[in-house]
Amino acid sequence: MSCEYFNPVRSVYGAGALSSLPALLGSQRAVVVTFPEARALGLLGRLQQLLGDRLAGVIDDVQPNPDVTELRALYEGFWRDPQAAQVLVAVGGGSAIDTAKALMVRTASGRFDDLIAALAAGKGFKPAAVKTLVAVPTTAGTGSEVTPWATVWDRGAQKKYSLHLPETWPAVAVIDPELMLSLPAAVTLQSGLDALSHALESIWNVNANPVSDTFAVAAVHDILDTLPRLMERLDDIELRGRMALAALKAGMAFSNTRTALAHSISYEMTLRYGLPHGIACSFSLPMVLERALGRDARRDAVLASALGALDRAPERLAAFIERLGVKTRFTDYGISDEQAEQMITAALSGARGKNFIGTALKEAA
Repeated sequence: MSCEYFNPVRSVYGAGALSSLPALLGSQRAVVVTFPEARALGLLGRLQQLLGDRLAGVIDDVQPNPDVTELRALYEGFWRDPQAAQVLVAVGGGSAIDTAKALMVRTASGRFDDLIAALAAGKGFKPAAVKTLVAVPTTAGTGSEVTPWATVWDRGAQKKYSLHLPETWPAVAVIDPELMLSLPAAVTLQSGLDALSHALESIWNVNANPVSDTFAVAAVHDILDTLPRLMERLDDIELRGRMALAALKAGMAFSNTRTALAHSISYEMTLRYGLPHGIACSFSLPMVLERALGRDARRDAVLASALGALDRAPERLAAFIERLGVKTRFTDYGISDEQAEQMITAALSGARGKNFIGTALKEAA
């Protein structure tokens, strides 16, 4: 069968890769977008030293799950002087990178509300100006460094918006496992399970292709082997490197397929129940796997390559996740069976839910 795979992001991987930033920027000036703890961790100081006079500014108050109320002032302040910097360097987890993606595309008016209006209407827009993005993940999980998507949350309205334009691909991803050594156990676990979700979601997906499958299967193997050991040895640079590479592979997989049902479920779990994203998108994986099996013989074959014999595969996957301390049933989160079915039905009708192979077959029938 023929297929098409596209990913324009240049990836720089390895311990110490952060030191490549000056060469990557050349003579261009950059604004660093990062999280508040970066200063106390010494990361911001290191970036300032590395970039020197290439550093045009710092945004270091990015909060988890960037909200419209926080982004509005950042966005309009950033574009007030469009000549100050040519590049955004996002250093952090998915929230820092998503924030930078929102900042990198200017509306014709320079107003953030016009961006949100376009997203709410479900239509893209042609940016009036675009900044280059260099993404430097400090977690091994989101894959945002090699995808064009960003999530913008409106917690007040209980909504989330997906930003994805041809212009929102990062130009470069710098993956340095040394930056992940300081991650606490909870964030390590959440990001690792997020990567597992990305890999599996790209397999039970109507947009899957042999190239994305290759990345996804390799990522699943690496995560199942590495994540439990890493949780016991958080300071092991070799294990950090393996998880970083696994997350990169998972990102390369879903950069072409997008996510599916588990992620569609996760948005409501985060908005309504406050679950961290990595838990919200992974607790349902065994249930979704059970629904995926038997739908498509070719997808079953790829799942078998990733997970081994499919007999009792959902139970084995649930046991793996639960050994890491994450419950895998809706009732564990105070959600009744009836509420869960309603949530799943709504998730299947969402943009990500429609990528699930079960949805496509049901609609075809």
